[in-house]
Amino acid sequence: MPGRQLVRGVVALLAALGATSAAMAGNYDTGATDTSIKLGQTMPYSGPASAYSAIGRAEIAYFKMLNDKGGINGRKVELLSMDDGYSPSKTVEQVRRLAEGDEVLAMFSMLGTGPNIAAQKYLNAKKIPQLFPSSGASRWNDPQHFPWTTGSQPTYRTEGRIYAKWILANKPNAKIAVITPNEDPGRDYLAGFKEGLGEHVNQIVSEATYETSDPTVDSQIVKFKAAGADVVFNECTPKFAAQAIKKIAELGWKPQIILPAVSNSVGSVLVPAGLDNSVGIVTGAFQKDPGDPRWENDSGMKAWREWMKTYNSSADPADVFNVTGYTMAQIMELVLQRAGNDLTRANLMKQTQSFRDVELPMLLPGIKLNTSAEQVTPIRQLQMARFNGKSWELFGDVIGE
Repeated sequence: MPGRQLVRGVVALLAALGATSAAMAGNYDTGATDTSIKLGQTMPYSGPASAYSAIGRAEIAYFKMLNDKGGINGRKVELLSMDDGYSPSKTVEQVRRLAEGDEVLAMFSMLGTGPNIAAQKYLNAKKIPQLFPSSGASRWNDPQHFPWTTGSQPTYRTEGRIYAKWILANKPNAKIAVITPNEDPGRDYLAGFKEGLGEHVNQIVSEATYETSDPTVDSQIVKFKAAGADVVFNECTPKFAAQAIKKIAELGWKPQIILPAVSNSVGSVLVPAGLDNSVGIVTGAFQKDPGDPRWENDSGMKAWREWMKTYNSSADPADVFNVTGYTMAQIMELVLQRAGNDLTRANLMKQTQSFRDVELPMLLPGIKLNTSAEQVTPIRQLQMARFNGKSWELFGDVIGE
């Protein structure tokens, strides 16, 4: 009968539509839907490490740009960035809120070694991805014990070894002083630095640490000069790195200063320290310096400057931390793009382990993202650079493990 045929036709059409919808539907964990992806983050918007907050602001601005363009695979990305004041106890409080209250899909680019350590066991127990911490601690590259954590930048141990080898090659009779924060990043840097010195470790004539709550590091610098050091590994966070450079200049002392990649921002470190005081400082870099004239006509730099003007206009264009945030957000964008409609936490981890010689516009030429199931730190190379009073000048070859 015509009525029955019509009913059967409607049922068949509905079944077909249902099958199509099922085929199009995504596979989601908490924090992802057909229209949105929710990420969490902690940043020191206050406290002694607040200079690093430029990274978080840049990442928020980058996802704003992506969302204005339609998002990632049609989904808008919401980055919930919470202030932890660089206090691990506050980090744990904020991470719990993001995981259990806001129900984020993953944590992304949390700032600092201590804060990330404080949250690492909790996130791994909950099987919530801890992606690309803004820290070079070796423990982010330990998938056997922490399968839900990845690294981001070259480890502090690797960087420390590179600087030590540079000293031995260029100042073989150096008398070395080293200042590090009294926390895990400092211990990682120092361990790698001593490994790099090897049998020359006795050329370290003075060592000192500082607490992030200390007002200054002036007394440590005075001690270094008295010890007769002619090389200073200034492994401090931005505020204290700038203090150390300034104090060295005030003493009329001219040792070779080495800065770590985490504190080589012209805007956040060298400007407060005094650009004239900073001439000749050496560092390791993996990103393009906005102040380096060699990148003036570089397409990646032009795109970054345009993005800064449009989406991050209140930020300092001389601050390389804005490059860091932009680059880390691009890495996260790649992971989410590759995840497609399978926005599960397990698939996110799978995608973080599948980079093969990936180049990004603000990474230095020759520095590429590479990961595997055993090696989950994507950036593992550096190039040496020297400050000329205006910008970092690259020299030598790209160095990696």
